[in-house]
Amino acid sequence: MPMTAVTDHVPTYPMTRGCPFDPPAELARIRDDGCPAGAGVARVRIWDGSTPWLVTRYDDVRAALADERLSADADRDGYPAASRSRRVRSRGRRRSFIMMDGPEHARHRRMLIGEFTVRRIERLRPLVEQTVAELLDAMAAGEDPTDLVQAFALPLPSLVICHLLGVPYADHAFFEAQSRIMVDLTSGAEASAAASDALQDYLAGLVRERLDQPRDDVLGGLAARVAAGDLTVDEASASALLLLVAGHETTANMIALGTLTLLHHPDQLAVVRDGDAAQVRAAVEELLRVLTVTHIGRRRVATEDLEIGGVTIRAGEGVVLAAEAANRDPRQWSHPDEVDVTRGTNRHVAFGFGVHQCLGQPLARLELQIAYPALLRRFPGLRVTVPDSEIPFRDDMAVYGVHALPVAF
Repeated sequence: MPMTAVTDHVPTYPMTRGCPFDPPAELARIRDDGCPAGAGVARVRIWDGSTPWLVTRYDDVRAALADERLSADADRDGYPAASRSRRVRSRGRRRSFIMMDGPEHARHRRMLIGEFTVRRIERLRPLVEQTVAELLDAMAAGEDPTDLVQAFALPLPSLVICHLLGVPYADHAFFEAQSRIMVDLTSGAEASAAASDALQDYLAGLVRERLDQPRDDVLGGLAARVAAGDLTVDEASASALLLLVAGHETTANMIALGTLTLLHHPDQLAVVRDGDAAQVRAAVEELLRVLTVTHIGRRRVATEDLEIGGVTIRAGEGVVLAAEAANRDPRQWSHPDEVDVTRGTNRHVAFGFGVHQCLGQPLARLELQIAYPALLRRFPGLRVTVPDSEIPFRDDMAVYGVHALPVAF
């Protein structure tokens, strides 16, 4: 029977990690032991003192991600913003389509989905392979030790997303700096809004250039939509902003954190380094599951009463869907906290699920499937030069990973 309750103990979310590679133990306790509210569902306290519901079990998270009664619209009352900076809408501009619902979200997504089909992304394989090879050549010719983030993990997805969108890579220092401010949970609201404005102004300028000089890239496609009256320049630049930031932040951190994880598991590393294409694909899915670098949960607000895990969520109440806990659910995977790159079917929710599932997942998969084995084969003696305690993990960012990873090769 549905029930409504609030736990006596209201933990803070996001929670402190005990181990840099694993979700907080409190998440596992809520997921596996249950709580007074219901199975795997608990109230948590976020930065502004509000207490949205946290959902931790795989089946519940997956179902909730597909439930139209849970809105992704950050302008709705009760929406549990991840930080103060993420609550502010800079200059009254439109938010990107991932914070839209229903027909509006579908309309914007349809305009881009053709650019990210598996077949279209597969055409980028030679470019990604060449980019990887060139970066590894430069790394081999450079300083040893070096920072893997700056030498390889960050420039690879930045170069590729620039090529796909039509953004000049010469401007990468600018857009990477603004992106860091935007995903920094400690950024002030004004700083975050200013960074968003700066990037959107920059991308709007590129869209306007395409209106005068059409090109066959994503920005060119968005400009064509503007010319046809389907989008405003502001809407086009908001979509481009999402693709640019997500297109390099998430993959860069998966490359670095995934490499560090493999270095801690030499037997698993050997499978990735020496395996065939199918084994590498399976390994990438396992790393995506285990690491789940979007570790602040998918945020939603209920538009009507609904039940999740035996708990009644009332209209207007916030909901946080903890993919990092769901991807370690023992009901779905045996020994879920172990890294096993030989697992079979791996239906993780690292890319979300439902209508808001990550548009760029084929590109991320392609980059990871090429990057990991190429790096490990080129540098078989790759090693981290400091203990884990001295690695700056990104606990302060919306996308988890490492700020730097000093390695020798």
